[in-house]
Amino acid sequence: MVQARREAAVGAIDLPMKRLQAASPLMRRLGQSLAILPAYQSATVLADAPPTFTEVGLRYSRYSEDSLDRDKLIFGSVDRYDIDITQLWIEAPVGASWSVALDVQNDYQSGASPWFVGAQADGNPGVIMSGASIQDNRVEVGVTTRYFWADGNAGFAISHSDEDDYDATALSFDASWNSADNSRTWNSSFSSSHDKVQPTQGVIPVFIESDELDTQSAYFGVSQILSKTAVARIGLNYTYSEGYLSDPYKLMDARPNTHERLALSLGYRRFLIDFDASLQADYRYYADSWGTDSHALELGWAQNLSHGLLTPYLRYYTQRQADFFDVIADTSKTYHADDYRLSSYGTFTLGAKWSVALSDQWTLELEAERYETSQSWGLYSGEEAPALVDFWRGTIALIWRFE
Repeated sequence: MVQARREAAVGAIDLPMKRLQAASPLMRRLGQSLAILPAYQSATVLADAPPTFTEVGLRYSRYSEDSLDRDKLIFGSVDRYDIDITQLWIEAPVGASWSVALDVQNDYQSGASPWFVGAQADGNPGVIMSGASIQDNRVEVGVTTRYFWADGNAGFAISHSDEDDYDATALSFDASWNSADNSRTWNSSFSSSHDKVQPTQGVIPVFIESDELDTQSAYFGVSQILSKTAVARIGLNYTYSEGYLSDPYKLMDARPNTHERLALSLGYRRFLIDFDASLQADYRYYADSWGTDSHALELGWAQNLSHGLLTPYLRYYTQRQADFFDVIADTSKTYHADDYRLSSYGTFTLGAKWSVALSDQWTLELEAERYETSQSWGLYSGEEAPALVDFWRGTIALIWRFE
């Protein structure tokens, strides 16, 4: 399927506020919104030395969406997406100042997806699903090389992903550097991707043969050690996409061919000596040129154990619907969509991560989370989209480190 992940890509750019406000209506609106947020510092401080060992890891994740409620179905299958993700990575030092990493990921997707929303006999909105099961496989390969010096490091990466109906190639560069006293670290990154979509002509009719999308992203952040037990961070992301941004597998979906996004992220970590644990807090504000605003807050507790680290966490997310979203798409508008991902809603995610050292060389990582969503949980008004999704996600990874 066409990569849903492209809508989640968020970059950043370091621009003075006056320049941000002059750039576009989005930037002017953000200038007012961001001015009221506290000016915490950001990004974690990194050691500027190449790894002294080789790391090989294998990770498997399972993503499973709940079935659609039958009272919200007009036609098709109630079954939704299941995705199996397998990832293999290798990172190794090269000489005294370099490292190189290879990452290979395979995603296998199956299930059905909402095609469009219509009116049921009682007048309530209902979902027409894609009916027959959809299957697709995506393979992504990425290579990163990194150079380290006394006060910082820099990396260059190239990746390519391929699936039945979508190809994407991306280049990125990142760098971090420390202050003279090593109490502050600046981080920046820039990336560019070129994507090509070629929808599969199947049971669900599509109306384009091929199209393209270009995306550029930039990020700037800074982290600050506040005390012996606390560090704070702040980061700004900016992304601009131009090209085909509609979903070819949705009947009533016509989106603008540009998408401008900005996100401000804040983070705080505090180690509590008496508990041998750390409190983790992260916040993100996001806004885009389609009229969407969102807030995300995550709280975690990282507890040191005799042979590992256990981190339960709770995340809250809420967003405002896009300007052109309607529960039942209004096709009289130039831009229109009934995609539930563009609606107003709120979500809660409850999860836990557990990392346990099996030996000096082997580490086992486990993670599980539950995601639930409802329009009534959001901070913004709007009618609930009938296709809102709940899901489970589980991950297991085995990591081997050796010199």
